[in-house]
Amino acid sequence: MSEEISEECRLTAEAEDEGTRLDTYLAGKLGDMTRSYLQQLIEEGRVSVTGRKKTAKNYRLREGDEVNVKIPPPKALDVCAEDIPLDIVYEDDSLLVVNKPKGMVVHPAAGNESGTLVNALMYHCGDNLSSINGVIRPGIVHRIDKDTSGLLVVAKTDQAHRKLSEQLKAHSMTRSYIAVAYHPFREPEGTVDAPIGRDRKNRMKMAVTTLQEGRHAVTHYRQLDSSRGFALIECRLETGRTHQIRVHMAYIHHPLLGDPVYGPKKTAFGARSQMLHAGILGFIHPVSGEYMEFFREPPEIFRKICGSIGFDLSAFRREGQEE
Repeated sequence: MSEEISEECRLTAEAEDEGTRLDTYLAGKLGDMTRSYLQQLIEEGRVSVTGRKKTAKNYRLREGDEVNVKIPPPKALDVCAEDIPLDIVYEDDSLLVVNKPKGMVVHPAAGNESGTLVNALMYHCGDNLSSINGVIRPGIVHRIDKDTSGLLVVAKTDQAHRKLSEQLKAHSMTRSYIAVAYHPFREPEGTVDAPIGRDRKNRMKMAVTTLQEGRHAVTHYRQLDSSRGFALIECRLETGRTHQIRVHMAYIHHPLLGDPVYGPKKTAFGARSQMLHAGILGFIHPVSGEYMEFFREPPEIFRKICGSIGFDLSAFRREGQEE
């Protein structure tokens, strides 16, 4: 087996990880990779524990175990169209707006070669997707995390893609999220202006860094409601960095409920992934020049958990949004 690697991840098992299977532990830490892919890495000898290679996926961790994962370079992927249902909010000859479900990856990558939004878009649109981002990400203008649900705009033409990307770069595209965070806020609204880059201790995570190590990142937030030690918030992105809202909220000591990477180890109200939904998306249409804004309420599980906490979600939606 070639030892060529593209990235190396170092982790340390904590007290609460005692007795956890190696593959389960890695799946929880490296959320963008499927368990089957991580099991493959284990079997190939790419995972070591305290200096010794472990090829048994059912190895039980001990507190203090140092886990090292060597991730191989990505292989060229043959992206295939797949008949996967899409929640299409709007569509014309230039673009479409889709409501991505929680649990769906936006585009293929190592460990997620199928079942992605791109696979579904290729089936629905055929060759009518922009080519600017290549064969792996046709039409993809911006992304949201696998376990974040919500609205994305997809470009069908290169012209539409360029004009939408310009709006992203100019911070003129409206992207608002609804989220549940730990602890009510002292102030009704605020802004986090802090650069984001790779975490020095865990390269699979992001963290607030210096500008030399990361990229400029700004998140505006306002509290919509509070109950039982939690806050219902709206976050508006000025920039769009990887895991931006999750990192920024954790940075100011308000991590998102259910976030397995940046939040508490133990969750509450049955939240198994971050309570984050991209519910409002607005932009200037690249052809007509008209401003368009769309809204989608959070998925049922999100609404159910909010109901258990005692939140009123009606404050998130604003008048005039298309549904």
